Amino acid sequence: MNRNLLTAGAAIALAAGLSACSYNENLGRSQLLLVNDASLVTAGQQAWQESLAKGRISRDPVANERVRRVGQRIVNAAGMGNQPWEYAVFENATPNAFALPGGKIGVNTGLLALAPTDDLLAVVIAHEVAHNAAHHAAERMSQQTATQLGLGVAQSALGGAAGADRARQLASLGSVGAQVGVLLPFSRQHELEADRLGVDYMHAAGYDPRAAVALWETMAARSQTGRPSILSTHPSDAQRIAALRQYIVSRGWGPI
Repeated sequence: MNRNLLTAGAAIALAAGLSACSYNENLGRSQLLLVNDASLVTAGQQAWQESLAKGRISRDPVANERVRRVGQRIVNAAGMGNQPWEYAVFENATPNAFALPGGKIGVNTGLLALAPTDDLLAVVIAHEVAHNAAHHAAERMSQQTATQLGLGVAQSALGGAAGADRARQLASLGSVGAQVGVLLPFSRQHELEADRLGVDYMHAAGYDPRAAVALWETMAARSQTGRPSILSTHPSDAQRIAALRQYIVSRGWGPI
C-alpha cells in the first residue's frame, strides 16, 4: 500500500481516537459526543419557530388536546417531564411527527388520520421522544464532525503538489465511503434504537406496545420507496417490524 495512504489512514484513526465517548446505559453502548444536547436547544428553538411561522397550525381543539395528552404521558414515562413541553398540530397530509431538543413536539394531521387510536399515536410520539432521550441528534452531528475532521487531516497528510490528485480522490472516495459505511448505517441503528426505547416508554405510559407493529405494518403497506437498504437512512420495513416483534415478545408483551 502507498505510504501516503497509510499515513492518511493513520490520521483518520488518530482523529477518531481523539473523539469523546460517553456510555449510554439506556442503549447499552458508548456514544461519540463531540457536542451535547444543550448546544442543540437553540437550534431546536429556531426550527420550532420556523415551523410555526411556515406551517399551517390546526386549531382543532380535539386534535390538539389529544396530542398534548398522549405526548405528555410519553415524555413523563421517558423521565423528561421536568421541563415544559410545547405541542402543535400542523395541517399537513404527510403522516409525520417530530420532537425537537428543548421540548417541542409537532404532529401532522396526516399522522392523526393514519393513527386513529391513542395507542397508535403514542407509537410515533414515543419514537420521536426516544431520539431525544438517546441523544441521537448530538451523536449524529458528532459523527459527521469526526468524519469531516478525519478526511481533512488525511488530505493534509497527502499535501503537496504531487499528492494533490490523491488528496482529491481521497476526499471524494472518503466522503462516499463514510456516508455509506458509517453515517447511513449509524442512522439506521438510531431508528431501531428509537423503536425499542419508544415501546418501552409506551408500556410505561400505559399504552399497548404491540401497536408499534400494527402501525409500521400499515406504513409498510403505504411505502413507495424503491431505494436499496444500503442507501437508506432508515431500516427496511421488514427489518423494523421483525426487530419490534422480537423485542416486544422478549419483554413479555406478546405474542403478536
